[in-house]
Amino acid sequence: MRRILTAAVVATVALSAGCSSSSGTSGSGGGQVTLRLGFLANITHAPALIGVEQGIFQKALGKNVTLKVSIYSTGTEEATALLANQLDAAYVGPNPAINTWQKSSGKAIRIISGVATGGASVVVKKGITSAAQLKGKSMATPSLGNTQDVALRYWLKQQGLTTTSTGGGDVSIKPVTPNSASVLEFKSGQIDGGSEPSPYNVEMLQDGGTTLLTEPGVTTNLVATQAFIAAHPTVISGLLEGQIKADAYIAQNPTGAETAANAELTKLEGKGIKSSVLPAAFKEITFTDNPDAASLATDAKEAIAVGLLSPVNLNGIYDLGPLNQLLKAAGEPQVSS
Repeated sequence: MRRILTAAVVATVALSAGCSSSSGTSGSGGGQVTLRLGFLANITHAPALIGVEQGIFQKALGKNVTLKVSIYSTGTEEATALLANQLDAAYVGPNPAINTWQKSSGKAIRIISGVATGGASVVVKKGITSAAQLKGKSMATPSLGNTQDVALRYWLKQQGLTTTSTGGGDVSIKPVTPNSASVLEFKSGQIDGGSEPSPYNVEMLQDGGTTLLTEPGVTTNLVATQAFIAAHPTVISGLLEGQIKADAYIAQNPTGAETAANAELTKLEGKGIKSSVLPAAFKEITFTDNPDAASLATDAKEAIAVGLLSPVNLNGIYDLGPLNQLLKAAGEPQVSS
């Protein structure tokens, strides 16, 4: 399925939060506040899709907050938007979050919650059973330096194969946007495989591919700008409450979660995910509020190893206090950085 996405925001929906509940929060000082939230058209971002479609975010945010949703093609684009003050919060992969942190000298964003682990893999043509067979082949990733791109490059490096940022080396890696385009290129034989997030890796499997590598670790975190955290702490608390409840909804009602996520994708993009793909896409992901800090550190080391990141100090990138307050109040285990 081809989704027509541009390099910038492709769909923006302003949602006025409905009647507040007893647990809902409002903007600072009782005034109207707009929260600009970004996410991707991926199942690894399902809590965002479900939180919007089910009205979970609106209820948690309260009547004084207007939620403005923007959908992006890649986490790299989200990072650019965060740095340009076009977003207040975003569901984003670990490597774009690290890049945003580094480019702003630790001043732009903080990770305020985990979202998902797993749900990304390297899928190749049948018959390819080892990294060595990828020499001279062409592979796709969502964007240069994104989480799946770094994972593929690092794995190939560990197998003794070279890559370059311009598509050279032993294995040619090229960014293909949107992710759905990589599925079409794989199906038509233009590429030999790709490192993709769910559901696109599942689609490639169903188009005759085979999984060569299942990528471990955190796939998605929730970040917010430091300026917005400082100015509107109650709004951040409301967003986190919505994130926790969206994850709980997925755990308690898997079928309903699949339906809700697909409904929001259809609304935002005009086309949803095929019913044959959806359950498998959800099954390979663990949705969790734990950000898996050790995994983030590994992602940074791998990006440095393949030359896509300068050495970076991640001290201070997490702000998990508001999340832990909510988890404690809900009787759930707290998380650490």
